Amino acid sequence: MDADDMLAAKFVCPKCNSSGGSVKRIAMSGTGLSRFFDIQHNRFIVVSCKNCGFSEMYNPEIMEGKKTLSDVLDLVFGG
Repeated sequence: MDADDMLAAKFVCPKCNSSGGSVKRIAMSGTGLSRFFDIQHNRFIVVSCKNCGFSEMYNPEIMEGKKTLSDVLDLVFGG
């Protein structure tokens, strides 16, 4: 099971308290020249509730700085 699958499985929606989510990775342009040239260097992980659609965004650069997957899940879910 990879990190995205584990995030989806452990996700509990803060809005409707439903369990389980859907994970997508997205990229966005910034401001200035990156926006003008459509350079999408800002990357995020988005977890959406399968029940109500509420979504949370996570910065993978911060998550990748953690040593293990359990550290990442502790960071996200306060373990």
